[in-house]
Amino acid sequence: MKNKQSARERILQVASELFYKEGVRAVGIDRVIEESGVAKASFYRSFASKDDLIVNYLEQREELSLNRLEEAEQLHPDSPKMQLLSLIDSLAERMNQFDFRGCPFMNVVVEFPDSDHPGHQKAVESRQNQWKKVEEIIRKGGAKNPEELTSQLRMLYSGAIMVSYVDRHVFNPEDFLSAVRILIDRQM
Repeated sequence: MKNKQSARERILQVASELFYKEGVRAVGIDRVIEESGVAKASFYRSFASKDDLIVNYLEQREELSLNRLEEAEQLHPDSPKMQLLSLIDSLAERMNQFDFRGCPFMNVVVEFPDSDHPGHQKAVESRQNQWKKVEEIIRKGGAKNPEELTSQLRMLYSGAIMVSYVDRHVFNPEDFLSAVRILIDRQM
């Protein structure tokens, strides 16, 4: 017997796909309800508001991001440097996909510039959690200056994500990968 998704799971799955693909502001609750096939009452039993749904969407994306970090650690348990390179290779592959829309956390911060908005706050928190984990890997790798390398990789990553989305026709993932490798090799 197939395990059926709960209304909450269906709503979150549909919202996650639509929010990432079209933008959070562009997608209304009525559309999420319609495409997830749930009743409006089921939506509001699961999520108090659209803001609540946005925060849950970001929590789901954060979990996915942290899982990627964990997978890299499991693939290369004895080599933090290989963990970082594995993460960067994986990112470059995703950036090259036709449906890549950038970083969901950066996207939400841009869509909700008010730092008091719950989505903005969760997006910033999620990015911080992600980069703290990356810095832990860098520290384990014995980087000469872990804070500096983390900051450099974060800037390079953020810029590459935007270029890969905005200037897809000129984006070359090898340029990104070679720049990352240079930074990592200098420190580890």
